[in-house]
Amino acid sequence: MDALLTREPGRRALLLGNEAIVRGALEAGVAVATAYPGTPSSEIADNFYRLSQRTDLYFEYSTNEKVALEVAAGAAIAGMRSLVSMKHVGLNVAADPLNTLAYTGVRAGMIIVTADDPAMHSSQNEQDNRFYAKLSLLPMLEPADPAEALAMAREGFRLSEELGAPVLLRTTTRVNHTRGVCTLGELEEREFGGHFEKDPFRWVPVPLVARRLRVLQLERVERLAARVDDLPFNRLENQAGTLGIVASGVAYSYVKEVLRQLGAADRIKVLKIGTIHPLPRRLIARFLETSERVLVVEELEPYLETELKAIAHEIGARARIHGKLGRDGNGFPPVPRIYELSPDRIRPAVSALLGRPVPEPAARRPVDLPERPPIFCAGCTHRNSYYAIKSIAEPDTYFASDIGCYTLGLLPPMSTVDSFLCMGSSVTQAQGSGIRNPQKIVAFIGDSTFFHSGLTGLANAVHNGHDLMLVILDNRTTAMTGHQPHVGTDCASEGATSLDIVRAVR
Repeated sequence: MDALLTREPGRRALLLGNEAIVRGALEAGVAVATAYPGTPSSEIADNFYRLSQRTDLYFEYSTNEKVALEVAAGAAIAGMRSLVSMKHVGLNVAADPLNTLAYTGVRAGMIIVTADDPAMHSSQNEQDNRFYAKLSLLPMLEPADPAEALAMAREGFRLSEELGAPVLLRTTTRVNHTRGVCTLGELEEREFGGHFEKDPFRWVPVPLVARRLRVLQLERVERLAARVDDLPFNRLENQAGTLGIVASGVAYSYVKEVLRQLGAADRIKVLKIGTIHPLPRRLIARFLETSERVLVVEELEPYLETELKAIAHEIGARARIHGKLGRDGNGFPPVPRIYELSPDRIRPAVSALLGRPVPEPAARRPVDLPERPPIFCAGCTHRNSYYAIKSIAEPDTYFASDIGCYTLGLLPPMSTVDSFLCMGSSVTQAQGSGIRNPQKIVAFIGDSTFFHSGLTGLANAVHNGHDLMLVILDNRTTAMTGHQPHVGTDCASEGATSLDIVRAVR
């Protein structure tokens, strides 16, 4: 039987982190799920889609992340538990509704999954979306492994309903794409039959209403801050000694592994933080007051490190706090600020905390293999499209590209990608660069990306009379993230209507 649908509480299953999030949401009785696919979050959407074909769960691949968040928010406002998932840059697209939804809140539980991509395995940046929690003043949970991903997804719905606000669930690539043993719980029944209860002084945030909601938002944060120390996702392990490590997410797992390897698991206190916002300040203060040296291990930006230093200053703690912000006078090696962490990458800092010699990097045996850059799939029609354009284009033609597998045209012999920025930017960057510029300009965009955010750019080009050629590379699927359907495909959900690109353009 499908482990995600089994009704055997207590059963243990080996789940991918993304599968664990789906199972946790199902255990909480999620009724509506939406997404725009993007690695490393795609398996969340793909599993919901698969399960929606076998159950009464409602799922849709939305046109873009903003739409997905707004559909899920509408369901939660009408009383149905909902989840929306996206990769980290997708939350940029959804940030407009996110920050106002943080004012109005929701009636039923709502989870917003944002999957960060350290080391940029399939992304154009490695932004740290923990800052969105501070920006929106919404609670954020960060799991360290698949088992905790399941628990946080399940309990996040209860926390959301208790507060009347959505909860952010922030993952990173290693949690999304690692398998771990998860203990399954009870499956709650889904509740549909939503009904929107009219309350314009909550749901219509014109300035007069928004000012009132702003006060309620801050009160909500204070209520959560008062109890966040008691949540099971924050805990202090091994309270002996005056040396300590603070870690969150998958970095916590790396810390535990390195301490075991160094035989120092009983010598260092470890503060594991699972609620990124609000932080467990009482727990942190108690930890700092009994520590002389502290190492903060976290992926990407020095978010926790900065917060801990502020708290230490407020309470007058004298602990020396090390992390990503450079070496101190004693040459303490910093935790790397770029790319994914690993046990090898944090071992020098942990060794320095213990007062041991910093180990040399492990020698890697050179492997004499030919370079194999990523290339188009065999038989990919983009080869023909690029060849046709290149065969007639002037040498100085500017090729503005977009995000998708067609960016593989960057490399010779195609050489048809001169720039890209974000979803939909090809058609708009092409417009800006063409202002009083005699160059010939060609913009490339995929079909899913065109519906995601190319339509508005095309409307702008028509209205303002920009001169460019727009080439829409029609896969009839969202090819790069796993061949998911979009609004232009024929394999969408039952009752869905496929849009014709040619008619839309005309």
